[in-house]
Amino acid sequence: MKKILLLLSCAAYSFSAQNFNEIKFEGLTQISNDVAMETISFQNDNSYESKEINDAIKKFYKFNYFKDIWVTSNNDKLTFHFKEKPFIVKIDVEGYKTRDEDLDLLYSQMNIKKGNMFTQKRVDEAKRLLQLNLEREGFINSVVEVDIENINDSSVALTFSVNKGEEIIIDKVLYKGAKALDEGDFEEVIANKEADCCFTWFLGQNEGEMNFEQLRFDAPRIKDLYYQEGYLDASVTPAFSKIDFNTNRSQIEYTISEGAKYSINNIMIYLDETILDPNTLYEDLKLEKDDIFNIEKVRKDKEFIQREVRNKGYAFAEVTFDVKKDKENSKADLVYNVIPGDKVYINDVRISGNDRTLDRVLRRNVYLAPGDLYNELDLGDSLNALRRTGFFEDAQILKQRVASDKIDLIVKVKEAPTGNLIVGGGYGSYDGFMVNASVKDKNIFGSGIGVGFSIDYSSKKTSFEVSATNPAINDSKYSGSFNIHKKESEVDTTVTTNNVSVEDTKTTYEDGFGVGVGRSLGRHARIGATYNFDQVDVKYDIHTAEDSEYTISSITPYINFNNTDDYYLPRSGITAGTSLKYAGIGGDAEYLLSSTYFKYYHSLEDMIDIDSIFRYKASLKYMQDQGKIPDGTTFYLGGTNSVRGFQSYSIQPVDDDHPFKRYFAHSFELDFPLVKSAKMRWGMFVDYGMVGEESFSQEQRAGTGAFISWQSPMGPIQFIFPRAVKTFEGDKTSSFEFSMGGNF
Repeated sequence: MKKILLLLSCAAYSFSAQNFNEIKFEGLTQISNDVAMETISFQNDNSYESKEINDAIKKFYKFNYFKDIWVTSNNDKLTFHFKEKPFIVKIDVEGYKTRDEDLDLLYSQMNIKKGNMFTQKRVDEAKRLLQLNLEREGFINSVVEVDIENINDSSVALTFSVNKGEEIIIDKVLYKGAKALDEGDFEEVIANKEADCCFTWFLGQNEGEMNFEQLRFDAPRIKDLYYQEGYLDASVTPAFSKIDFNTNRSQIEYTISEGAKYSINNIMIYLDETILDPNTLYEDLKLEKDDIFNIEKVRKDKEFIQREVRNKGYAFAEVTFDVKKDKENSKADLVYNVIPGDKVYINDVRISGNDRTLDRVLRRNVYLAPGDLYNELDLGDSLNALRRTGFFEDAQILKQRVASDKIDLIVKVKEAPTGNLIVGGGYGSYDGFMVNASVKDKNIFGSGIGVGFSIDYSSKKTSFEVSATNPAINDSKYSGSFNIHKKESEVDTTVTTNNVSVEDTKTTYEDGFGVGVGRSLGRHARIGATYNFDQVDVKYDIHTAEDSEYTISSITPYINFNNTDDYYLPRSGITAGTSLKYAGIGGDAEYLLSSTYFKYYHSLEDMIDIDSIFRYKASLKYMQDQGKIPDGTTFYLGGTNSVRGFQSYSIQPVDDDHPFKRYFAHSFELDFPLVKSAKMRWGMFVDYGMVGEESFSQEQRAGTGAFISWQSPMGPIQFIFPRAVKTFEGDKTSSFEFSMGGNF
């Protein structure tokens, strides 16, 4: 660099004490001409000397944007020429990390990204940080090489080639002084565990790799575990590791002093009674008098108290706690101190990210408006309501303080594709090959109104439907829906005549329409009613039973409840509903049909530190004859919506004279992440169902198995691998099923 400046200085000397009328800059993109003019100290007197040229060049180099600068003069025009450093347009890491989200985090740790200006110093620092990251993960003596490819004068591509060193394997972890807790307890919380004795490659087994980055946190984790068990005097020394670099094996040692186990003597909440009476909080605390002290319960109680105070408008209320130990009696007093701050009102609600969805659609799902007193419960309900719409991949509501007593709520959403053209297909063990095509948009023109047109075809079913739904007419509490449908379905059946059973195929043709109205009750419940009219024809292929025609004119009042936290993948909450269909308003059919469903979702992540979801659903149906139950109107078991492992509709009544009028089925599922970036998950399930004419238990079936689910651009897809576990002679079982468009 010194040589370059010296040469430039010599070149500039030839311009000494010369005049100019104009200054130009060529090849300059990183700073503006105005900034460049400010960098030059002689632009106002129309003359320059060699020293001034030299000083200007030095100042430009300090920007660190340029690899070459030179100056020319022609016809009283002074021109500064710049050759800028190239930009990094591509970064690859070979031999280490493959998933996009892992690489994004790694680039952040390396302090480098596409679009950065290339400098050797920046690349060297990124290499150093990459090696440091490898060491933290336990890869000792790793080698990183960097290949720099010049794509053109203004861009380069970087490839970091990683040759990972040997991992340090933990042979033994010693917990000296531990008596009340054992090794199994500690392994639940620490990151660095000793290798399992055999089959370390098997799922769930631990290979014992040392993670240096996490090693410093393991002692505090052990201490926190003691605090959860009431040992308030427990102390744990930092991990002491002995590493044999010849074999890359190690031993980790902790020295633990447990002390006595404490129980709660008294709990006190210091809170201004004009804000909230603290006496109303004690009965809802997880930790009570005489309980063994548990720091995890203390944290949850702290959050509970804080939430209750924030629900009174104190948006920035904080809660601290203090533990006063009586060592002689191994008792502890727990004191919560509430710092409420100012009562806060909503100044404004600002919305961003909704390129398509109208602001009013979002605002009707936000339960806080300008002028309202802040409420934490309202904020949480608003966030869940936005996610339940299914219009957004992600939604956040941020608090921005604009005054001591006012905040803005920033609603940030990432829109999901709500309109799609789907042409798809699949294969089911009962339905055979399936083809479906639909044009649907549950948020047409961003209005929140859903419209759809769909055709489904398989060897057993054909259906056509046009529908429209408005969940909030004129942004009110009222909803409306309309549909026209045409269906044709085949069911393999057994018809008994004169004590002789004959296999036949029953085909049902159905044409009709439906209209509905509803009204929301609060934030989670909705009541309403639908009217449906259907013309039904039932025909048998070989005429083992009499064909029939009839009409069904029915009205169905209902009430539904939904407080789940997401539309696509709920992790908490309940959906439930019940309806009563009355058929007999002028049609041929006369019967009552009661339907009730219940679904429960619960995240297990806090328990097992994996994004796992427990799901339970149950469906109860009951049909009562009020004059005429049409032939073919019955309940079935089997298929993706009842008991997986049995073919769809395969568990059916013997004939139309004895329809199944009682139905109950429920399912348990455990769901785990598979490929997070692709929105793929896997899980296990157990199904149980029963159906009958006069009793629920006439026919009982159960199935179990596994599934892979994918939130695809075409909608939810499931590949199901079931196994029937409660079977009887003649049952038609299934070993593979395909489901598209339905959720749990």
